[in-house]
Amino acid sequence: MTTTGLDKWYAYMKSHDRAALWDLLHPDAVFESPVVHTPQRGRDITFKYLSSAEKVLGGPGFTYRGEWRSDNGAVLEFENDIEGIKINGVDIITFDAEGRITHFKVMVRPLKAVNLLHRLMGEELTRRAGEASAAKSQPKSQS
Repeated sequence: MTTTGLDKWYAYMKSHDRAALWDLLHPDAVFESPVVHTPQRGRDITFKYLSSAEKVLGGPGFTYRGEWRSDNGAVLEFENDIEGIKINGVDIITFDAEGRITHFKVMVRPLKAVNLLHRLMGEELTRRAGEASAAKSQPKSQS
């Protein structure tokens, strides 16, 4: 595995730089959520889910507790406490030869944590969709 991709992932989680996340994703990236039954395909949707998850889950208490690497990927165990619920999970990340993310799978436990993340992610994705709609409906300035 190219450590460059994993290093860039850690840098994104520290910086919250959405442009860096976009650049890190392969155009055909696939995202698998613990609450969505089908894989989400493509950079746009993967970016939407990962940037929303970072906002919801990546707050002050978020920490990676363990790391296991392979030739082309890594499994990162994470923890956080949100609304009094201890969340434990893993990010399973696959990289291409250039260090871009091609596949990102999230698994979470316990069930209370899955239910909490389902609600919070739904709220965040709805909020972002509302912002995008509001931006599109703004009148264009006349030059």
